[in-house]
Amino acid sequence: MVFNTDLERDFILKREIAHLSDEFKGTFAPETVERYVRESLESLEGARVKDFIPLFVNRFSRERLRALGQVQGKIAKDQPEVLFVCTHNAGRSQMAAALLHHLSGGRVSVRSAGSEPADQINPAAISAMSEIGLDLSQEFPKPLTDEVIQAADVVITMGCGDACAIYPGKRYEDWELDDPAGQPLQKVRLVRDAIAVRVEVLLAELGIPRIKAEHE
Repeated sequence: MVFNTDLERDFILKREIAHLSDEFKGTFAPETVERYVRESLESLEGARVKDFIPLFVNRFSRERLRALGQVQGKIAKDQPEVLFVCTHNAGRSQMAAALLHHLSGGRVSVRSAGSEPADQINPAAISAMSEIGLDLSQEFPKPLTDEVIQAADVVITMGCGDACAIYPGKRYEDWELDDPAGQPLQKVRLVRDAIAVRVEVLLAELGIPRIKAEHE
């Protein structure tokens, strides 16, 4: 959906604010929800796939509000929280998030973000992940926000320098991986496989048995 008029944009905003205010009733005031929804829309309006903007806004706002609730102790954590950060949130961090979510069987809460988010997911990353049965086509690059860093137990960066704020009590790692941006599919496969190896090590360190991947 492309916002042809301010009226249409306001309609989408009010609808998402109403939905999320109801979902987070008793946790956050409607004013807080509205601020996060408006901020999320502004940060995602550059996305190339315009038809999905309302869905992206809802998902991104919900993710940020859940993180904020965890930081403030209003929402309990029932599993480890891992945040993957790369520059564009279009390749490495998205592949890592999908692999960790899948191989953990959903027993790890996974988020990803970019220090300079792109306007779409790298098509080669989508293809490489599709080959192993994981779908990135409905994902979208998201900007790095403070509450998702604070909510994470483990923060893993991939070539984004000092973009992440450092908070005490968190585990930080930097994974040195080639940037798949602009690379042919065969090279993106190598990046994917290198990420998979590191994800398996991370799962072992978190004490969570991996499940068997679909392509194995």
